[in-house]
Amino acid sequence: MKNDPLREHIVNLLNKAEAHVDVQSSLKDFPREFRGRKPEGSPHTPWQLLEHIRIAQWDILEFSKDGKHKSPKWPDEYWPATEAPPDDKAWDKSVQQVLADLKAMSELVSDPKHDLFAPIPGGDGQTLLREALLVADHNAYHLGQLVLLRRSLERK
Repeated sequence: MKNDPLREHIVNLLNKAEAHVDVQSSLKDFPREFRGRKPEGSPHTPWQLLEHIRIAQWDILEFSKDGKHKSPKWPDEYWPATEAPPDDKAWDKSVQQVLADLKAMSELVSDPKHDLFAPIPGGDGQTLLREALLVADHNAYHLGQLVLLRRSLERK
């Protein structure tokens, strides 16, 4: 990736807190007591948002690697069935998977063997560039919601 500004910009967009919060700091030390709570008027709990981020990001990553990947059924399989994690280990596992898949997407983008502009085989015109930007955009949107939920719950 050395001296490839576009790839560097994409990796930074995926990982750094430049114009929005970054994944790692948003999830680090998220209070246990808030994970399954829903502030009044909120459609989701932090657990639901975390799991949605994990599932969607995994789906996009897998499709980026293999256009024959079968996506979960929308919308049911993109959201967890429960409002709260079953236990702390489930939360931690989900966070670890989000970070691991984000790293894998960053590595995919960083590898010059992967053409950012080539259509993904089996897709309908999607490119690695589009999918990486989709991950960044989707994560930023839902991480913003997660930060707002945390702030709302801390005020109570």
